[in-house]
Amino acid sequence: MFKILKLFYWSVRKRQGRFALLAYFLGGLPSEYGIEIRRRFYRKYLGSMGDNVTIRPDVMIVNPHKLHVGDHSHIGVGNMIQAGGGIEIGNHVVLGPDVKIWSINHKFKDLHTPVMEQGYEYKKVVIGNHCWIGSDVFIMPGANIGEGVVVSAGAVVGGKPIPPYKIVAGNPARVIGTRTESTEPQADRPDASLSTDSPEANTES
Repeated sequence: MFKILKLFYWSVRKRQGRFALLAYFLGGLPSEYGIEIRRRFYRKYLGSMGDNVTIRPDVMIVNPHKLHVGDHSHIGVGNMIQAGGGIEIGNHVVLGPDVKIWSINHKFKDLHTPVMEQGYEYKKVVIGNHCWIGSDVFIMPGANIGEGVVVSAGAVVGGKPIPPYKIVAGNPARVIGTRTESTEPQADRPDASLSTDSPEANTES
């Protein structure tokens, strides 16, 4: 018991330890008041955070001081973000449920040394403005996602650049389409609620 208390004491003396403890207790708060409490809390710890950022429940962030989030962006339920290598999320970005973003990874080149003892490599991740990252996407260190990109649910995005306004899917993620004005349903059109991959979505009334 004494050992546990000692470990707790030394943990909360560190800024990262205090952040992790408070994030754990605040992470499950529901409704709009929970969002507002988390917004005020995370603003003190993130590298920078824009206006009107939404942080849903059960988010886990490691190295929050290296995470930068722009205006009106949305961090979804159960997101896991390892920001040790630096992560920049632009304005109006939507991260779906259970998205994972890593900017740090184990080194493993030495066959005679355990992976856990080989240290880490750090690669910055950039997500441009107006991106939509679908549920269960895994974004790996070094990824650079251009403005307006849509990443399909379950995709694994490697450490490479993705041009603006592309649609990507798969493991590894690859470009399957390009967003254009004709593929964007308008709110005042009768078919605006249809999926853009449905035949009806391309049919004018």
